[in-house]
Amino acid sequence: MYLATTGHRDAPAPPRTGGAGRRVPGTVLALGTVSLVTDISSEMVTAVLPLYLVLGLGLSPLQFGFLDGLFNGAAAIVRLLGGHAADRGRGHKQVAGLGYALSALSRLGLLLAGGATAGIAAALATDRVGKGIRTAPRDALITLSSPPETLGRSFGVHRAMDTTGALLGPLAAFALLWVTADAYDAVFVVSFCIGLLGVLLLVLYVPGHPPAPPVKPARRTRKMFEALRDPAFRRILAAAALLGAATIGDSFVYLLLQRRLDLPVGWFPLLPLGAAACYLLLAIPAGRIADRVGRRLPFLYGHLALLGVYATLLAPFGGPALLLLAPVLVLLGVFYATTDGVLMALAGPVLPADGRAGGLALLQTGQALARMLAAAGFGAAWTLWGEGPALWTATAVLLAALAAGWALLPRTPRTPHDSPAPAEPGNRNSERRTA
Repeated sequence: MYLATTGHRDAPAPPRTGGAGRRVPGTVLALGTVSLVTDISSEMVTAVLPLYLVLGLGLSPLQFGFLDGLFNGAAAIVRLLGGHAADRGRGHKQVAGLGYALSALSRLGLLLAGGATAGIAAALATDRVGKGIRTAPRDALITLSSPPETLGRSFGVHRAMDTTGALLGPLAAFALLWVTADAYDAVFVVSFCIGLLGVLLLVLYVPGHPPAPPVKPARRTRKMFEALRDPAFRRILAAAALLGAATIGDSFVYLLLQRRLDLPVGWFPLLPLGAAACYLLLAIPAGRIADRVGRRLPFLYGHLALLGVYATLLAPFGGPALLLLAPVLVLLGVFYATTDGVLMALAGPVLPADGRAGGLALLQTGQALARMLAAAGFGAAWTLWGEGPALWTATAVLLAALAAGWALLPRTPRTPHDSPAPAEPGNRNSERRTA
């Protein structure tokens, strides 16, 4: 079958039944709940870690940045192994569960490490490896549990629940620090307990196996890079990598905002919450729109919103801070709402069911590595030329990448491998209505 991916509607819209068509599979809701709980746990630590390492233990920003960059890069590589392992034997839940468990255990590692740098590095590595392992199998489970025509909505619901956890985590961490008079150990212990709860929810409520294979079985995919044989997937991967290479990273956007507005340093941790709140509000509507008009245009328009972020930061400004703050954070939220889950919904049905986790892992790794290069390049350009010329350069690069993405992204990628509507494991009673 063919996916709707053109600027015009290139496949008939799903019937508006008001019943089954408005339901999200129970597996997606269960995975969303696991992600919500796990993100509360992980964001509690992420929010306080720079303060703990730099202010508490005396690591320099360069040391912290090196550790963080190194482990994020390692996580991108580990995704490939996680995706490949999940495809072999259809062990998506088991591999994802291992990733969630490793991340939860890493909180204990931080607690036991004390001030030892090696112990802290091992705990951070365990967390990033866990995150890398679980992402592709989890997204593959979402695609395998949802009808292709409503994949955008399924990812929108999942990402909205995930972002809710990301919003609650820092608030919980700082509330705990306030109550315990800056006892970081208490944050790590509570984060570990919440992480374990996420693992328990996964074990209890996520089905053990993805839906049955396609009616017409495809050739078994055993090689890690098998997905690259598909021309449509190659074009999606190339477009995502090119656009990723023009994405300078949220930290730089927030840093530019802070410098333009001369915001107090204490406000800095609150800036991501503004963008995340907008992402939370728009994730589900963006997914529904992508299902109706095709996923290609929302993905490209999302990067157009990112271009708006760069242009807003470059524009002359001389008014209340909110006049600059609001459009930048809203546009950044729009960017994530229309690209994160939408890209997975665009690529998922192109991949064969038995190679989906590996293909999505390849896509996520390519995009993550491209973004790492973009952040490193922007940092170097800022250092050499200053923030203004560096941002003008990033804007020009993004414009070029958008033009390339417009040409590369297939308008009607074929999906020859799958049956049109995978059934939810168990029975249809596991579905619940969403707004």
